Amino acid sequence: MEIPGTERGGAATHYTTRGLPASRRRAYWREALSRTFGAVDMKVGDEVEHGAIRTSLLGPLQAVTVEGDPHRAERTRRLVAGSDNDEYVVVKLLSHGTVRVEQDTRETCLGAGTLFMYDMARPVRLTVPERFRTKSLVLPRRALGLSESDFRRITAVPLGADTPLGRLVPPLVSHLVDSAATYQPHTGGSVAARATSLIQTLVEEQLGFDLQDTPDAARMTLLRIQAHIGEHLTDRDLTPEAIARHHHMSVRYLHKLFELEGVTVRRWIQRRRLEECRRALGGREARSRSIAAVAHHWGFANAAHFSRSFRDAYGVSPREWRDAASRLPQP
Repeated sequence: MEIPGTERGGAATHYTTRGLPASRRRAYWREALSRTFGAVDMKVGDEVEHGAIRTSLLGPLQAVTVEGDPHRAERTRRLVAGSDNDEYVVVKLLSHGTVRVEQDTRETCLGAGTLFMYDMARPVRLTVPERFRTKSLVLPRRALGLSESDFRRITAVPLGADTPLGRLVPPLVSHLVDSAATYQPHTGGSVAARATSLIQTLVEEQLGFDLQDTPDAARMTLLRIQAHIGEHLTDRDLTPEAIARHHHMSVRYLHKLFELEGVTVRRWIQRRRLEECRRALGGREARSRSIAAVAHHWGFANAAHFSRSFRDAYGVSPREWRDAASRLPQP
């Protein structure tokens, strides 16, 4: 049975309290939350001002955006036993607000920007004390390839908050959830597979797995290393030896990973530094700093070497690039 205010289109569903009289919003919002997240006991406030849910299919995944007022969601053992969605986990990005999540003997308070996961196969409670926005990917438990003991170790904790990969994944999850409805079925399936592989690698990293031995790990490890390089481009001590040491691997294995890109580690670092210099020299504030200062900031110790490398890469000198950019209309 449809509940009023629901919009459905293809594989997308949209619930909203917009336009509903105040007397009907509380019952509507409670029902909408319960339908979206399955067998869950929902407790919402006596007054609901605003609530919206949008869900879209992305291959075998479900992408869900929820924004609304405070509530508490609890999935008890009885509800788990009587449900048909216990084969799924929810990877959730808290975009706005705070949440307290309780599962597997842990109780954690999380803030905006945090990515975390909970398992639909076991009791869980989420308490949201203020207006919030979340973006979630619901995926089959089997897709992560974890044992039951590993699932119990990874729930209700912030995922990868202090690692380059952990900082890379939340913006990707946010974009995927926002754009899920725009993909054609074949493309959506491919994107979902890559997203699942990336989440799996993040989870395995947090669990302390030896990622060099997991399927598709080489490319995922390479992605993590490239994110690390991007965060340390201004460090003139950013060498293959330092990178390998930071990631607890041999320099030989590091070079083997970059063979997947058809480029050496040093060449990759130089390419990324040149990209940042080109961006800086083409910006509004370019003339307030010397070309040598820009090059030095992004890790080039020798101005002549920087100038030659820039011309080899872009066909013009750094000065010619900056002068041409300064003549363009600024936004």
